[in-house]
Amino acid sequence: MHILILGGTRFVGRHMVEVARQRGHQITLFNRGQSNPDLFPDVTTLRGDRDGDLQALRGKRWDTVVDTSGYVPRVVRDSAELLVNAVDRYLFISSISVYADPLPMEADESAPLATIEDETVEEVTGETYGALKALCEKAVQEVFGRRALIIRPGLIVGPHDPTDRFTYWPVRVARGGEVLAPGTAARPVKLIDARDLAQWTVTMLEEAQSGVYHATGPEGRLTMGEVLATCRAYSHSTAKFEWVDEDFLLQQEVRPFVDLPLWIPGDEGLAYGAIDVSHAVASGLTFRPLKETVADTMAWAETLPDDREWRAGLSPQREEALLQAWYAAQQ
Repeated sequence: MHILILGGTRFVGRHMVEVARQRGHQITLFNRGQSNPDLFPDVTTLRGDRDGDLQALRGKRWDTVVDTSGYVPRVVRDSAELLVNAVDRYLFISSISVYADPLPMEADESAPLATIEDETVEEVTGETYGALKALCEKAVQEVFGRRALIIRPGLIVGPHDPTDRFTYWPVRVARGGEVLAPGTAARPVKLIDARDLAQWTVTMLEEAQSGVYHATGPEGRLTMGEVLATCRAYSHSTAKFEWVDEDFLLQQEVRPFVDLPLWIPGDEGLAYGAIDVSHAVASGLTFRPLKETVADTMAWAETLPDDREWRAGLSPQREEALLQAWYAAQQ
């Protein structure tokens, strides 16, 4: 199979490339050459810009296209329309953030999608991200119809994650001491290792599947307490978890999912922690043990510069100040 990947050199894209190559597929990358341009020197790479410079894609043919880098509906539609007769299938990596509030408990792929009053808005923010992704899906489906495959991942984790939205926890727990943990240990969470996502997605392409699928896990229940306990067991640290009330954290302007990764407070977090993944599991999605993801994420994190700027998580100073404020509030 000859696969065109829009992007392909960061996180999810690079894992897609690695899995597809291992299975003997031929890969072409299309990107601007700004992120890890030398990562795959033996892979055919076309240079261009999805926003206005698609010339390098014209006049060529592939079996399928994988879109890992679409966030703006206009840009995604341009790619889809140009490729509609150049590929048999369009796979769009979307997000479980596409749903309207409130998300029902145990929601499946038919739950109502988020909308935005002005569909010409192109600024991607925390408020517009989900609705824009939903419009991107719509663009692909309108152009490709039954040849569209839409994957809605939850939090994607593992080695090479540039967001730190999971890496923070293994690294922080390994450091030991009093660890500020959000809410309660019983709060459900969902996540998926990027390598599991890549392996299943390539299989879906090999089987010429179409439709819409959630891609997050595990299939059963996973709690925040289990995640942190797994991090502690791997690092053999002396970390002690202080579970801090969600209302207190919000009053202290702690940002969910940013200052404390994996944490989505209230009913919203409970709903996302219980989202239905049975459709994908029935189609072959599997999940490696969490301890393997923790171990591999830590091994990768140890290769990073000590002075790099973290994109998520609390600084040690901020964490200590919050803990002291929490202890004082309990007196």
